Amino acid sequence: MPTKAATKNTPDPNNSDHAEEQPGKTAGLFPTFFLTGFECSTFKWRDRGRRDLANETQHLAHAREDYQQLRSLGIAVAREGIPWPLVDRRRRYDFSMLDPIIDAMNEAKVLPIWDLCHYGYPDDTDPFIDPFADRFADYCQAAAEYVIPRVRGPHFFTPINEITYFAYIGGEWGWVAPYRTSREDRFELRRRLCAADIAGVNAIRRVDPKARMVHIDPLVQIVAPRDRPDLEEAARKETYEDTFLAWDILAGKQHPELGGSPDVLDIVGANAYSFGQMEYQDNGPHQALRPDDDRIKPLCELLGLVWDRYHRPMIIGETSGLEGGRAAWLNDVMGEALAAVEQGMDLHGICLFPAVTMPDWNTGLWLRNGLSDVTLEGEDLRRVPHQPYIDELRRWQKLLNRVTELDEDPFSDPVNLADVKEAAHRMQTAPDKNWH
Repeated sequence: MPTKAATKNTPDPNNSDHAEEQPGKTAGLFPTFFLTGFECSTFKWRDRGRRDLANETQHLAHAREDYQQLRSLGIAVAREGIPWPLVDRRRRYDFSMLDPIIDAMNEAKVLPIWDLCHYGYPDDTDPFIDPFADRFADYCQAAAEYVIPRVRGPHFFTPINEITYFAYIGGEWGWVAPYRTSREDRFELRRRLCAADIAGVNAIRRVDPKARMVHIDPLVQIVAPRDRPDLEEAARKETYEDTFLAWDILAGKQHPELGGSPDVLDIVGANAYSFGQMEYQDNGPHQALRPDDDRIKPLCELLGLVWDRYHRPMIIGETSGLEGGRAAWLNDVMGEALAAVEQGMDLHGICLFPAVTMPDWNTGLWLRNGLSDVTLEGEDLRRVPHQPYIDELRRWQKLLNRVTELDEDPFSDPVNLADVKEAAHRMQTAPDKNWH
């Protein structure tokens, strides 16, 4: 596989001519409908200092194996992190630690969505310091200059992951740096992260004007406790306003002085987990609803809120079940996703996250939520594929007329969205709020 960005015979997913050259096809953004990713948080945890989740899962040591698994599973897109705090020493950059990752993805022919800030930033800066956006933009440009020539295009980036959630854990709950603990700090942190993200988008596109952005945030629904009608307005605002504020800023709907636009927002990645439907709590994180709670809304309905607001290309940016519920969860999400496609939403993929299970940030216990689990053998975390989840993935790949293993050039033929639409129409799945 070439190590330079391809310019010939590489379909451009933004080029409508490509779709027109293939009668009956509507080219999607990605070479496969199913995506995945690797946990890559680098936050400073409240009482444990700097964390490096990619190291804790031994992803770097197992890079070739991890990417070969994706190839065998017919997944040609992976969210992959660049650890800003580890590659940036006062604007002196060393990206060489990415080389084994890049070699592994190139060998497997898997396309990265580069995640440039997954809750972590260097020790010598702070989002509440005015030059933070400039510092982030400088890093984004350097990162783009390093990775773009080394991997085949098209090129996708997530400048700052989950701005809304980052603002909670760093701005109101005090879990991670900058350890702020007020609602006002959360709102200000979110605004500053959005400003940095927009500066980062512009910096990346100075390197590659065609680079695409995937902006990820949780898709949630909050309800008031049954005995607290006084909290109904607060729950409504959090569901229908607060959830969307970061995306609104990136799209230029709010704080237009920061430079947002629909092109900056670009691709919307809505994360969908069962614990995203919650009961409002006055202090701290809200309480997840039980799967049989009659206040749960169908995922399709929540995706419709995103589509109606932005009319931008969409993916489900992260989703997974836990333990033995992973296969059933994928079945439920696929039913909701196809219902969304049947309603006309421009859904380009579903990211089964993570590819390799991750530890709970607080307890360190393995969540058992990946395509593979791990087992400790000496000091090595051996990968153990979770076969029921993989079997369910295979079933849906076949139903959507998708490959179950990557061919020699998965980039040459992006997803035919007409196949996905045909499956949605044929299966006639209906939105369902039963999340058992």
